[in-house]
Amino acid sequence: MISDAAVRHPLAYLLAVRGQKAEAYLLRVADQHQRMGYGQMAYRKEKASRWIAGIHAPNYHTQLAMAALENIPPEAIHAHGWPGWLLLALPDHTLFTLPWTTTGAVHALEITGGPVDRRQFLITTSVTLGTTVAQWSAAAPAGAAPTAGRHIGADVPDHFESRLDSLRRLDDTVGSGAVYDAARSELRLITATLKNASFGEGVERRLLGVAAEASRSAGWTAYDSGMAAAAERHYSTALRAAASADDPVVAANTLAFWAIQHYSTGDPRGAVDLIEAALSQAPRIGSPRLISMLHARACRAHAHAGDFRAADRSANAALDAYERAAPIEDDLPCVYWYNLGEAHQLIGSSALNLGHPKRAVGHFLDASDAHTSQEAYNGDAFPRGHSIYLARLAEAHLGLGDVDAAVATAHDAVDRMGGVTSARGTSTLEDLRKKLARRRGIPAVAEFLDYTGTE
Repeated sequence: MISDAAVRHPLAYLLAVRGQKAEAYLLRVADQHQRMGYGQMAYRKEKASRWIAGIHAPNYHTQLAMAALENIPPEAIHAHGWPGWLLLALPDHTLFTLPWTTTGAVHALEITGGPVDRRQFLITTSVTLGTTVAQWSAAAPAGAAPTAGRHIGADVPDHFESRLDSLRRLDDTVGSGAVYDAARSELRLITATLKNASFGEGVERRLLGVAAEASRSAGWTAYDSGMAAAAERHYSTALRAAASADDPVVAANTLAFWAIQHYSTGDPRGAVDLIEAALSQAPRIGSPRLISMLHARACRAHAHAGDFRAADRSANAALDAYERAAPIEDDLPCVYWYNLGEAHQLIGSSALNLGHPKRAVGHFLDASDAHTSQEAYNGDAFPRGHSIYLARLAEAHLGLGDVDAAVATAHDAVDRMGGVTSARGTSTLEDLRKKLARRRGIPAVAEFLDYTGTE
């Protein structure tokens, strides 16, 4: 099994899939280094460890020697940077080296709609993530191109949009497992339509937009199901399709969901970069509600990075933007779930990350006490999300020393999750159990741990 370290760096993954020790690989690099006339090179295994950890990067001559060993041209070092160019040595690099064109987007859609790749390598290191965002920013939208096949009109993307809206809502209630398979089926159907039908430029862009949303949906449900590597591929593909569609809304929404994965898996700076890229589209988005959501996600990313001031600025920006939001029924379909209560839940979660349980409790309670029922957080409509937020509220109560409130809220969190599949939700509840287990000597805590099967 590939270790956790290997999911974060191409070199670690390369060594893992080959079953090769770092010192043996470095010895080969050192030999190549000398053959190329660059002199001797140390090859202790600690050198590779420092490269993988991001403490140091190999110098240019060392990278040239490594590239020569992998039969990769030197130009790739300049084009992709370290460690991005190493992706070219991996068996699954194709998706991330496709051109940012409509043809490249359709090819990416075919790849991600195919068989599920359950390998654990996360392709987006800080360098490759930055490169992906930069390429998206510079990509040209689809233009009119000759097509063959039966001609279709605007009603076809209309139908796809309706089906994808249903998938979003099913994910809320039945969970991510089954919806992931459905999203991938939808993705394959849209991709087949793009390849085989005839349509005008406007319809083509809309088809690419729904393809982007289907891939985003697949990315989110893959991540929520515990398939982080597959999620990365879906998000990258969604961004490609959104670029060809010239759709800033799908792009910004994709970047926001992608950021969740990064700040939740130890890369808050990457999450900040993704959200800043999404916010660069604010002048084109036209929805203060979506912009508020992006600021709330920025708050979460900054909180995970431990940056209190930046998190506070983003929280205020989220609430300020929300004051200009249109009624939810008149807003973009992709933000049907985001209201004032959700904003407070996200800001409360950030306060908890920053070690401010009292502020967290205040925001969590504000989420349910919003001034209208439409603005209050609707836990019945979002049982998975409600369970996760309740677990965080329980943790905040625990941080304030109120064990009784923590246990009562923890029971509610477990009951709310019942029947909804979510690896993310299960992990959150397990983390709460571990924190409560430190106080097993309290009868109410022991009863809860026994009830939930924790030893």
